[in-house]
Amino acid sequence: MEAIAAGPERRERLTAEIMERTGIDEAMIERLVRGFYAKVRADAVLGPIFEARIRDWEPHLAQMCAFWSSVALMTGRYHGTPMAKHLPLPVDADHFDRWLELFEQTAREICPPEAEAHFVERARRIAASLELGIAGTHGIMLGNGERFRRNQAGAK
Repeated sequence: MEAIAAGPERRERLTAEIMERTGIDEAMIERLVRGFYAKVRADAVLGPIFEARIRDWEPHLAQMCAFWSSVALMTGRYHGTPMAKHLPLPVDADHFDRWLELFEQTAREICPPEAEAHFVERARRIAASLELGIAGTHGIMLGNGERFRRNQAGAK
């Protein structure tokens, strides 16, 4: 029985350590998510992609709060498949660059430096992973430092 209890207890310890070190809490995550998606929705590049797919924003924002809670605080609140949801999107390196630009800008505005660095490091890894996955679905294996451009794949 002790081994079973160790998992949740370990997660709680990790979460508490991250919160202590960075100052991140659920309220900060919600401010970051809501601020970021307000920028995304108003953005000429990213806005139309999201608007074509999301009709009711509140469930999406709640899901993104759970996602970032899991990513930033190791809470395990998110149970989804982000790669599968992103693979069919008509996006490439330019979209990921814009996504990161808006995310980093929002993190800078909302978070203290330690929290900003924590979020941004994870956002960059997520963007790189999603870009690799999307490129792969178009038959392109990106090398180190290479970026996915939809026109190189003949993708639409």
